[in-house]
Amino acid sequence: MLTSPHRFLFCILLMSTFLSCKQEVVTKVETHQVEAHRPMYHFTPDSMWMNDPNGLVYYEGEYHLFYQYYPDSTVWGPMHWGHAVSKDMIDWQDLPIALYPDSIGYIFSGSAVIDWKNTSGFGSNGQPPMIAIYTYHNMDAEKAGSMYVQSQGIAYSNDKGRTWTKYKANPVINSPGIKDFRDPKVIWHEAGKHWVMVLAARDKVKFYTSPDLKSWTFASDFGIEKDPRLWECPDLFAMKVEGSDETKWILITSMQTGAPNGGTGTSYWVGDFDGKKFKCDDAKGTQKWLDDGKDNYAFVTWSDMPGRVGIGWMSNWQYAQKVPSQKWRSAMTLPRTLHLWKTHIDYVIATMPVTELKNLYGQDVSIPSATINKNQILPVNTSTYKLSLNFKKSDSNVHIVCYNDHMDSLVLGYDAKAKKYFIDRSHTGIADFSEDFAGKHYCSNTYNSDTIQLDIFIDHASVELFAEKGKCAMTDVFFTKHPLDKAKVVSTGNNALLLGGTFTPIGAISKRK
Repeated sequence: MLTSPHRFLFCILLMSTFLSCKQEVVTKVETHQVEAHRPMYHFTPDSMWMNDPNGLVYYEGEYHLFYQYYPDSTVWGPMHWGHAVSKDMIDWQDLPIALYPDSIGYIFSGSAVIDWKNTSGFGSNGQPPMIAIYTYHNMDAEKAGSMYVQSQGIAYSNDKGRTWTKYKANPVINSPGIKDFRDPKVIWHEAGKHWVMVLAARDKVKFYTSPDLKSWTFASDFGIEKDPRLWECPDLFAMKVEGSDETKWILITSMQTGAPNGGTGTSYWVGDFDGKKFKCDDAKGTQKWLDDGKDNYAFVTWSDMPGRVGIGWMSNWQYAQKVPSQKWRSAMTLPRTLHLWKTHIDYVIATMPVTELKNLYGQDVSIPSATINKNQILPVNTSTYKLSLNFKKSDSNVHIVCYNDHMDSLVLGYDAKAKKYFIDRSHTGIADFSEDFAGKHYCSNTYNSDTIQLDIFIDHASVELFAEKGKCAMTDVFFTKHPLDKAKVVSTGNNALLLGGTFTPIGAISKRK
């Protein structure tokens, strides 16, 4: 039994230990907060290398994000499937690695579905299984110069994706002798009562059908004549045209080269699909771009949820393995809703961040209307925020400059002569890791509306620009030595008329706090 003096000393020791532990926790949190270039409200792995989003599926209140992951380095290596879950697509909980390489090969990109009818027979206790469909990559075969390098496998989970069992008869589709034969996206085609798989096959996509996710039959190809580019990460889904009862099918593919501003990018086609064959509306197979920035690749959508929402890898293969982050490499874009609009001559997909991001918003600060004859300082006082701005369109260029007191600046806005939106990261700071990084990037389409309507999302190392209510989307990463915590509007040429707007600070997701 402790005497009073001993009790006093014990309490002092206990309090000292508590304060020491508390200080250690605070230090760790603050270190995580100020880690160079770590986004505050975008998904990143805790450490090491990440690229394509995989296996996006929604089940029983959880959004699943699997992703290409190499747990032993910050550059690409033997691929695994990393795993995180979320209730709102914004605040993510890291889970253990879902799929590991095995004797058949590395685990490349793919998709996931809920087998509601238990067509696979993998269900348990009356509950439908979650099925992952992925590419095996045989590195030994690749090193030997074989064309039979990639095949498709499946795995199943009966505990909401926490543990996985690979199908004992993998692979379910063997290589047809095409070296680049990968990234299966699987959907249920209700009219045909069968599963459909679309996968990238070098310079085209191939469609397969199956009654049970285990046995697959080739159905058709879709490609662009005389187009040698490498296709990756396809997606396929139906969408209603906004304001009508018309339904169109969307085929998304990511391209290894030839994006609007160089390097890799995500494109799409609009057409019809009968359960076996995709037919593009445009007889020439004209390709559209889902995002015109440098850094939105492998964009795919969630299965088994209402509406159409997707996410992309926020990088470009021109420099992805060279960017100056240290503990980790790569982030995901904001999750985005997709809407299909019909113009007088064409269809276009508009994308905007999901409304759930509002959970991180701070208090709006109103920006009044004003005539900008040279420049106007905006009420920005943090480095993670949203700006919504509207301008009367004229022959004056409108530039929004995000900057700091250390000569770093990011410029974005509207080029009146070109009639195009742009992002210029030429002076954001660190860019010497790649000759393909610094530069001014333009939206590929011109727009003739009467106003310039901008929604701009700034994080510690990225900007996502949405114009014309999402019909133009641009994503660029950047690497400053100091946060961009100030902003102003600059008008060149005649005066620009700012119709008004808002500044909204954006807080950190919980694992960043």
